[in-house]
Amino acid sequence: MSNRPSASDESTLLRWMRLEIGRINDGVVEERKRLSRLLTEEHPSSVTKGGDRYDFNRDVLLRMQEALPRDLQRRLRLPILFYFDSTVPGSFFLADEAAVQALQILKEISPLRRMQNGRLWISKPLAYTIMNRYPTAVQIMMG
Repeated sequence: MSNRPSASDESTLLRWMRLEIGRINDGVVEERKRLSRLLTEEHPSSVTKGGDRYDFNRDVLLRMQEALPRDLQRRLRLPILFYFDSTVPGSFFLADEAAVQALQILKEISPLRRMQNGRLWISKPLAYTIMNRYPTAVQIMMG
């Protein structure tokens, strides 16, 4: 008798994992808005994939406005999304060039870093530090 899981066990596990990841991602913003637009809203907010209201921290938005050039404020969509890939357990990746540029200007990541194949990999500790410095302006998306 083998201790290996059967194909049906694996498919059940994969379905369960997809459901759990879906629940986790329910808190991720569905419509990412440009920083310039959020700054015009009295109560900057959006809606999550789960249908809940997601409020942005106005002080964080104002700090970003002060630091970022106007053209980048019009291109940068918030929240910035770090994506989790289970094949690279110690890192997240960014897939948004405007987000990379913003984090470089904010001095959170080196200006020498470049996206490769549409991604820029960031260590988890650095991503968590960025999330703590810019609450509500950064989220993690599970893949």
